[in-house]
Amino acid sequence: MSSTDPHFTEPIEPFRPKKALVLTKFSRYEFEKKRNPDLNEEQLIASLSSRGSDYQKLISHHNIHKQNRDHIIECLTASGIETKVVNRTEYNDNNIDWADVIITSGGDGTFLMAASKVNNRNKPLIGVNSDPKRSVGHLCLPIRYSNDFGSALRLFSEGKFKWKYRQRIRVILESENANEEPLELHEQQLKCLENRFLDMDGSHESMPHNETKNQKREKKTLPYKALNEVFVGESISSRVSYYEFSANDKKKAKLKSSGLTVCTGTGSTSWFFNINKVTPQCVQSLFQIINAEINGQTLPENDSKAIERVT
Repeated sequence: MSSTDPHFTEPIEPFRPKKALVLTKFSRYEFEKKRNPDLNEEQLIASLSSRGSDYQKLISHHNIHKQNRDHIIECLTASGIETKVVNRTEYNDNNIDWADVIITSGGDGTFLMAASKVNNRNKPLIGVNSDPKRSVGHLCLPIRYSNDFGSALRLFSEGKFKWKYRQRIRVILESENANEEPLELHEQQLKCLENRFLDMDGSHESMPHNETKNQKREKKTLPYKALNEVFVGESISSRVSYYEFSANDKKKAKLKSSGLTVCTGTGSTSWFFNINKVTPQCVQSLFQIINAEINGQTLPENDSKAIERVT
């Protein structure tokens, strides 16, 4: 990357952080170990096998991720940067405030999680793809820096890079339950094995669904900002969501669906894109109907590339 860019009128200042926080993802192996603390290695292998998972592949990808994490730490240390390593359970305001820069070792998911808890818009976030053969890592540095992070640090220190600013979504809750502590799905999965969010003890049944005039409504700005998208819906995914929707203070509309997804430009290429994408099977069927019903039409109903372009 070059410091010369037509969108910038001033040269980019060299970036030489003194303290770096490295957020490392839980590999699938680490996740399984944490979720099954009472199982020894042989028992874990048997458990994974019964669920159709390959233990050796898990170990292989875990080692690849670990090597990348260690490589990042070595490069930071060699550059004289004080470094602290945390996982998602240790990623909190105190550690974020301590750091001059946050570096993620993982994929896009780790980057998105890191971005959600940064409240200072001037706190830089740099993503490193820890397993580029397995994922693209659109939000991470180019793949060549995965195993050569030292080169990226040199470019930062020389000002040969450019910052990219992205918008995030802020969410404000207004409800009699607004001040309750939030629950994280990831933590619920660790505690309750295969059970999903709020589905383990029936506690959601006691949560009030309808407000009354006597209940005091509270407003709370969530301490997270979504870099990709916000999903609004029932905590149990199989339930239908009922809600009233209004934009820009216009008249409310009553809706019933699987939920509502609000996307940023960053998130529109993932969840939003796949929600709205027309399936190849649907496009092929339309081609076949048009070819059968309209004389002279020969749309490429068996051309997978043409069908993919339409989707």
